[in-house]
Amino acid sequence: MFLGIEIGGTKLQLGVGHGDGSEFVAFERLDVDISRGGEGIREQIRKVGRELVTKHGVERAAYGFGGPIFGSRGIVQTSHQVSGWDQFPLSQWTERELGVPTKLGNDCDVAGLAEACFGAGRDARSVFYVTVGTGIGGGLVFDRKIHGTDRPASAEIGHLRPGLHATSYSQTIESQAAGPGITIATRNRLESIQKVGESTRDLFDFRERCCGDFQKLTTKVIGEAAMAGNQLARDQYITATNVLGWGIAQLITLIAPEVVIVGGGVSLVGEEIFFAPLRSAVQQYVFPPLRDSYRLVPAELGESVVVHGALALAKSA
Repeated sequence: MFLGIEIGGTKLQLGVGHGDGSEFVAFERLDVDISRGGEGIREQIRKVGRELVTKHGVERAAYGFGGPIFGSRGIVQTSHQVSGWDQFPLSQWTERELGVPTKLGNDCDVAGLAEACFGAGRDARSVFYVTVGTGIGGGLVFDRKIHGTDRPASAEIGHLRPGLHATSYSQTIESQAAGPGITIATRNRLESIQKVGESTRDLFDFRERCCGDFQKLTTKVIGEAAMAGNQLARDQYITATNVLGWGIAQLITLIAPEVVIVGGGVSLVGEEIFFAPLRSAVQQYVFPPLRDSYRLVPAELGESVVVHGALALAKSA
């Protein structure tokens, strides 16, 4: 029996299972108190993890951590959401506190492992996984093994800079195609239309959805508007998927994966709004001989994907 742990910016999930994609034997979801930092999260893991290890006879554990890591050394580099993780030896700490051998993976990498083993990429040897939510991350899996565990970072598609004009490290695919980027671009567009006194059906629709305050605009609201037929919202998704599609095309051109799997909250608006324009953009920018060599598909494993991947990582020890 194995223990998989996901550490995110807002949630902590722990699951016990066989590491084969089957249902969890036990599962716990806890909210993260950012004000308590990494130490608060470690206290939660110490308490709940010990109970799970003892009750279920856990042999090994593994993490999917939401931030850059040194996976082969079991060290967290940092967290961009929660303080108290800089250069933290998480594998060593867990082995001391829970008493089981522990591996450390990045959350997107282990999500890719789960999708490659049990999800949309289970019939392929090479899988590239992309998650599009508050940020954009990537994971590359060959023959059910995560690529780049001995490197400071790997497959970070969200941090590609689209075009030679993107000279700042902040001018990334993530800044334009992740949820916050879509929201900021949409808000700026609405405020620009409102400033010139133009009145459109789409503007009126957004005013109603935001109760007249565009500062209340969220990616979820934009997605709902797009699905309801708001053309301005749909145009923002086309812009975002064009940028993301450019990035995916570069990855396909370089590494030629058989399957590209896309998950995350932004992708949940579905085929017409997200996947169709994304596929079109990838086809436009990819190296022509590779145009018919890959499948681009939605992720299958949902919100527990990272825990499934952590279990698979623990099992592979």
